[in-house]
Amino acid sequence: MTPHWTPDRIARHGVARTFQHSNLFPDFSAFENCRLAAQSRDTGLTRCLRPAEAYREWNDAADRALTIVGLATRGGLPASALSHGERRALEIAMSLAISPSILLLDEPLAGMGAEESVRIVSLLKQLSAAHAILLIEHDMDAVFALADCLTVMVNGAVLATGEPEAIRANPDVQRAYLGADSILMPV
Repeated sequence: MTPHWTPDRIARHGVARTFQHSNLFPDFSAFENCRLAAQSRDTGLTRCLRPAEAYREWNDAADRALTIVGLATRGGLPASALSHGERRALEIAMSLAISPSILLLDEPLAGMGAEESVRIVSLLKQLSAAHAILLIEHDMDAVFALADCLTVMVNGAVLATGEPEAIRANPDVQRAYLGADSILMPV
């Protein structure tokens, strides 16, 4: 990819992303949010001649994505009626609706309770089998549960890169994130 690619071109090449703060259409149903995401990959100008409901591939992509994230039974609800964790899952579903090969996830666990976090971590483990995932996250338990390779940054500079156990044992990482006397314990 080159820096001058537009967001839609990047998405058409298989890269999807979520944002740190929810980026949904609150009055649209969960299903409509996902269908709109699926629709965004379609560049055919004649597609605007019929209602979105008429396009089976968009509807199928939305259904599939909602099922994967565990929201199939909540698809008819407005996004604003979903819990915080469900809205985060909906954002992941919207990303999946465009059939990406790479997921860029910016703090998908931000603001979640323990139960919701466990559910999203489980979902991300499942997704990692078929998608490359670049995760920005501050929940260290989740990071160590998910990552094959970690890059730790402090003030925009790389402090350390490596496998989770090497990062866990790195004294510079421990000092930067936990204080000089702390030790990261195995998960």
